[in-house]
Amino acid sequence: MTTTPTLRCLWLARALPFPLDSGDRIYSARLAGALADAGCHVHFVGLAAAPADLPTPRPGLVWDAVDGGCQPTWRALLSLQPLNGAIHATRAYRRRLSALLTQTWDVVVLDHYGMAWAQPEVQRSLRQQVQPPVLVHVAHNHESTLWRDMVRLFQGSPQRRLGLWQNLLKIQRVEQQLATASDLLCCITSEDARAFEQHHGAHRSLVLTPGFSGLQMPDRSLNADTPRRVVMVGSFRWVVKQENLKALLQAADRTFTEHGIGLDVIGDVPDALRTELAGYASVKLHGFVDDIAPLFRQARMAIVPELIGGGFKLKFLDYIFGRMPVVTLDGAAAGLPAAVREGMLAVPDLQALVDGVVRHIDDLPRLNHLQRQAHDAAAALFHWADRGVALRDTVIALKKAGARIGMPARSARPEGRSALSAAPDLTATHPRSEPR
Repeated sequence: MTTTPTLRCLWLARALPFPLDSGDRIYSARLAGALADAGCHVHFVGLAAAPADLPTPRPGLVWDAVDGGCQPTWRALLSLQPLNGAIHATRAYRRRLSALLTQTWDVVVLDHYGMAWAQPEVQRSLRQQVQPPVLVHVAHNHESTLWRDMVRLFQGSPQRRLGLWQNLLKIQRVEQQLATASDLLCCITSEDARAFEQHHGAHRSLVLTPGFSGLQMPDRSLNADTPRRVVMVGSFRWVVKQENLKALLQAADRTFTEHGIGLDVIGDVPDALRTELAGYASVKLHGFVDDIAPLFRQARMAIVPELIGGGFKLKFLDYIFGRMPVVTLDGAAAGLPAAVREGMLAVPDLQALVDGVVRHIDDLPRLNHLQRQAHDAAAALFHWADRGVALRDTVIALKKAGARIGMPARSARPEGRSALSAAPDLTATHPRSEPR
């Protein structure tokens, strides 16, 4: 009987991922937890979260908080790193990193492109070891594509557009470095993995779509008493999310108002954006809520209208397991298996999305069929435990194959595996068990 070797993992993130109120935080926290559940010792480092937000300690997973907060934005703007990275590259974090790199690790994770600032020091320190750890980059998106779209579609001031363009150039540079220097690129969708291969020459990717660990509602049936409302869940602190929300309201508000349809926007909205959106009659901004179930029960449809930004959107899982029929843009559904997409109304653009809501909001038999179809297709596909095992096993295979930090990814590829098959795309091939 063979035993799985225990791995020591240093997980470097921008901040501790709490509270779990955004997709990137949920993905980081759950994937690190799944790796710990798979028998690894995970030391997760990041700028401190509020003490009240920290979870209960658990075996195999240490949350290591770096105090002192972020860099001021004005100083970060002078950095060669993208803004999201520069604000987290504090002196306190650099000191903590240097101390941790004196220890022995089997795998080092750079979580998000915002940790690219740590890559040179990690490589310098760990390359000196006789058996260097496997270097993994967890990419939450193909950011170069997202920011190119952002610059192209942004309608704000020329000065802010220039700032976005400069940030794009920085992102392109660090994504190139992360893609080529990492032993393994962990992507959330196969679309992202292909983009990294085509644009950055990445040759070893592991696709790990999110699992789900949120609310799973029992079967429901929409009826004539269900209010004629639609819901949209998100966190709107990020400029990309703000632009997406504004584009939706510009396209939908008049039509929704004329047809007596209300839109519930659920998630954190900055005060300045609240003021800007105050004139839209169809919209109710709820802010962050602890329990979204009551709002789901008082709506007929959920929408995913993101024009900008790829990646896997965790809100799909909230909707599917919350028994909500979904209308989505085709381009927003990256990472969803075909069988799940077939249980949704997919449209090409925002105007078609608005028209689709109006056309289908009273077709209750169709909506009930769609939400059950999507739920049945997704029920066995989104379990975090499988993701942790897949990441662990891929790292073990790379260590056995002699992966070394800084070596070309091709040279250490496990024999017989293709560029995108260091481990399978789990939503396509594996049954599983747990879901945000």
